[in-house]
Amino acid sequence: MVNVAVMFGSNDIEKAKAFYDALMPTVGLKGLYEHGSGGRIYGTPAGVPILSIVRPFNGTAATAGNGTMGSLMVDSKEQVSAIHAKALELGGTCEGPPGPRGPEGIQAFAAYFRDLDGNKICAIHVGG
Repeated sequence: MVNVAVMFGSNDIEKAKAFYDALMPTVGLKGLYEHGSGGRIYGTPAGVPILSIVRPFNGTAATAGNGTMGSLMVDSKEQVSAIHAKALELGGTCEGPPGPRGPEGIQAFAAYFRDLDGNKICAIHVGG
């Protein structure tokens, strides 16, 4: 088994933490601890880190990568729709509304959004 975590940079860490503090409970994640940059690590109630919001270590501006995207594997289509709606409510932007994705035979349901710093995130549920 492989666990995957993603880290995004922010230029306004307090604004980013407020966004993610309100967004992550939508899919059962919570703030676990503070990052040394002043950012925050989010994860499961069992303490497994999933997502980190940080100031870039090198001190330069955080930028959203072209073609870079983090994905949150969630438990249901309803969670996909809920986190997408919550992200937009919090000021994020839509990059693709909730709906079926992938080739025929793959039962995937996903939605895409950008956070306040422009980082692209996919919420996806695979299966029935």
